[in-house]
Formats: sequence, C-alpha cells, structure tokens
Amino acid sequence: MKCIIVDDESLARQGIELHVNDTPFLEIVGQFENAMLASEFLSKNEVDLIFLDIEMPGLNGLDFLRTLPNKHLVILTTAYPQFALEAFELDVVDYLIKPIRFDRYYKAILKAKEAFELSNQKTEIEAIDEDFVYIKSERKYVKLYFDNIKYIKGLKDYVMIYTNDKKYATAMNIKTILSQLPKEIFARISKSYIVNVNRIKSIEVDSVIVEGDELPLGMSYKERFIADYVSGKLIKR
Repeated sequence: MKCIIVDDESLARQGIELHVNDTPFLEIVGQFENAMLASEFLSKNEVDLIFLDIEMPGLNGLDFLRTLPNKHLVILTTAYPQFALEAFELDVVDYLIKPIRFDRYYKAILKAKEAFELSNQKTEIEAIDEDFVYIKSERKYVKLYFDNIKYIKGLKDYVMIYTNDKKYATAMNIKTILSQLPKEIFARISKSYIVNVNRIKSIEVDSVIVEGDELPLGMSYKERFIADYVSGKLIKR
C-alpha cells in the first residue's frame, strides 16, 4: 500500500515514518508539512493511505479530509481527542492520539489493510426477495435473510454486511445498498452505518447498541431516525 504523511511537525512525521518502515506492506511515497502540498501531490499520484494530522496552519486536517475523493483511506493522527466523533463521521479508518505507540498504530494499519484488500473484491447484490437478499461473492451466491443481518458498514466504495457469524464485502456505496433494502427494517444512523432496527438493544446519546456492538449515531441522522423508528414505539406517560 502506498501511503503519505501529512503533518506540520517534523518530529511527528519522523515518528510515523519509523513505524511505517517496520511495516512490510506499506511504502511511503511522500511527506508534507501542510494540506495544500499534499493535495497537489494527490492530484498527480496514486496513494492508498494517508496519515493526516488535524491541527495544521492554513487548511486543517478535517477540512482537507472533506475535499478528498472516497478512494483514499485515512488515519488521523492528532494530539486532540475531542475531534474523534467528527472524524469518524467523515469515515476515517482510525483516530490515533499522539504520541503514537506502535501497538496502537499497528491495530489501525491492520484495519486499513483489511479495507484495502476488501475494496478489491468483486461482490455485489444479485437479487432481493421479500425476506432475504442474495450476495454474489467471488464464484458463489450467498443467501442472507434480513433478520440475520445485524448492521452494514460503509467503507469508501464498498460496504461490509455483518451477520450473526460472518461478514461480507459488497462493491457498492452505502447509499446504493440502502435504497435496495426494506425501509421498515433497515435505517441509516450515520454516514457509515445502517442498522437492522429489529436487532437494536438500546439507543444512547450518540450511539446505537446492536447486540453488544456500539455504533455511532450521527447528529445529522439522529432526529430523522428517532422520528421514523423510535417515536411510534415509545410508551408515553
């Protein structure tokens, strides 16, 4: 995987470079002290993964992230934990707090590697019936009943479908798959997540609990989600 480092601090870039040099499946193809230089490089070169600082002079990391096409995987590196919720709403792979330990870095890198590999798999929805969907995965068709699907996670140009015992990659974006699923069962709760409303255990201030998994509840989706899927079932005084 080809990666670049975008950080205005020289020592921070050096720290990430040391970690990357110890990672055999990564190659650094550029280092930049601001987002504008990185943007110019990205317009002319293929890059799979970006290590991106948030607090930088000029264009900060989050604003720069909003300008990027979906093909880039992004790991945010920052000294400021308060931006985490906003960052995950922008569909980053992970959010690393400086100083970055190698074990925490490597956990993030494995997520990026999985996303990179799955994005190259050819999987798609083949057919939908009343209570199930067919997924075309490599050379076989997999039948998934709606009640067996817990949630769906969007990852750039494909989605991961999580069931009781397995997960499947599907080559389409989250908006496309949502449009093909029954709205009475599946609800979008953030930029990156769709949940099976029948599998929800509880709803908190900024998250939805789906059988032990805590998924982010986006502020821009919360009001509609509550109105469509909670208010009608709420016992009132």
